[in-house]
Amino acid sequence: MANLKEIRNRIVSVSSTKQITSAMKMVSAAKLKKAQDAVTEMRPYSNKLQEILQNVSASLDSSEGVYSQEKEVKNLLIVGITSNRGLCGGFNNNVIKTAKKIAEQDEYKNCNVTVLSVGKKIKDALKNTELAIQGTLLPRDLEKIWDDLNYNTSSEIAEMLMTQFTEGHQDKIILVYNQFKNAAVQIVQEEQFLPIVASGSEENASSSDYLYEPNKAQILEDLIPKSLKTQLFKALLDSQASEHGARMTAMHKATDNASDLIDELKLVYNKARQAAITNEILEIVGGAEALNN
Repeated sequence: MANLKEIRNRIVSVSSTKQITSAMKMVSAAKLKKAQDAVTEMRPYSNKLQEILQNVSASLDSSEGVYSQEKEVKNLLIVGITSNRGLCGGFNNNVIKTAKKIAEQDEYKNCNVTVLSVGKKIKDALKNTELAIQGTLLPRDLEKIWDDLNYNTSSEIAEMLMTQFTEGHQDKIILVYNQFKNAAVQIVQEEQFLPIVASGSEENASSSDYLYEPNKAQILEDLIPKSLKTQLFKALLDSQASEHGARMTAMHKATDNASDLIDELKLVYNKARQAAITNEILEIVGGAEALNN
């Protein structure tokens, strides 16, 4: 059995860890409220805009729909969105595993697959693999976006992705991120960014008879890029809210585990102290009897 000093030191160490995890839980809870409000307000607008875009894309010809042209996939770009920090359970690993799983699919077996890392965790996980960025066409250091996430910085990334597609450097672009459901549940999403997927419902396509003012070309010139930028920004907001929810849940469990461990250590400490006291009493009694004899 460990001596009393070792047990006391371990109790102090676990107590300090518990204070840290408890503080991190409260910080994440405070950040989660703001992030959750942002993504909740953004999601209906983004979904409706994307729905309109899909319906319009179904009626475009090849000259009008440069963003909806289906190409033979020779170059696939996976945009993996993770956080810069850990201590959030399986939040980051789920995205990394999904990105690798997509790259290993049979339909992309003969393709040049690249992962654009938005977040330090996925960048570090893939930096020594074939999926890491090769060449100079794609940007680095996108983890800086989490320092100040806003629509303008997100739009710059979206514009870069659209340029990659229209210039033929990439034939297909897929977003992989965690969608926020609640503080305890995050759902990994595989979402096609480009080319735009036309609405698969014939009823929606037939009922969506839009009137264009001033003209169709000008509307589409503004609508499609805006919709794509909004789609990426919504994915980033989802990921940010999911990160805070995952970290809050992980730190809550860590705090509970630390409390249980402290209780066990205190029980062991009390038993060791009682055993030490009993031994001292036995020694005193034995010494007294020896003197009497």
